[in-house]
Amino acid sequence: MCHMSACAFLSYVSIVVLKVVPLQRVKSRAQFLKIATLSLVFCGSVVGGNVSLRYLPVSFNQAVGATTPFFTALFAYLMTFKREAWVTYGCLVPVVGGGEPSFHLFGFIMCISATAARAFKSVLQGILLSSEGEKLNSMNLMLYMSPIAVLALIPAAFTLEPNVLEVFVSLGNEHKFMWILLLLNSTLAYSANLTNFLVTKHTSALTLQVLGNAKGAVAVVISILLFRNPVTVIGIGGYTMTVLGVVAYGETKRRYK
Repeated sequence: MCHMSACAFLSYVSIVVLKVVPLQRVKSRAQFLKIATLSLVFCGSVVGGNVSLRYLPVSFNQAVGATTPFFTALFAYLMTFKREAWVTYGCLVPVVGGGEPSFHLFGFIMCISATAARAFKSVLQGILLSSEGEKLNSMNLMLYMSPIAVLALIPAAFTLEPNVLEVFVSLGNEHKFMWILLLLNSTLAYSANLTNFLVTKHTSALTLQVLGNAKGAVAVVISILLFRNPVTVIGIGGYTMTVLGVVAYGETKRRYK
């Protein structure tokens, strides 16, 4: 909720005050419904992912999340009739198959809705950023999407975390740098979401999710270097497979444009 509030505020400042990009108006009810749907699906993916972590180990959650490129390719075809070359689909196998080897059917069932929601969100934001007649630039889409997401997350936050305000104030009083860190974190979240939109606009929803899997592999390497987290040989092999799959995907996209 803090992240989306920061996105709404910083988007308003960037567009209305600093005039980084011109303000675009919502042109139709259909366009507004798409933006609202994008916001609600985004909230659903976040809430679903967080709820699943209460019942599943992180490794299970990550294993299911690694299938996001598959769902993105499926939704892209169903919603936009966009088909990639078969070689490109073949390169998704190591991208999806790599990563943490621990997998459990129950974990898959718990996380599948959040994973599918992330994929649907990526395709829908691609439509809003590139559709002729209703095209929005990344900052304006963030400006309209974020307030709706905040309104949707408020009841979810107080339902899932009824003592959130008490904990929030307590942590602020206990750690003097907490407010600065929270502000920095929210600003970085705005930058990450804006970059997310830009990548989708200039490449595709599928490329965004493939890069997301590569990000997971990079995060593991950084965590090993910084925190000395234990890692298995099978885990190293899985993430190596993911990185090789991402490289192969990039090469096929270049050749089959």
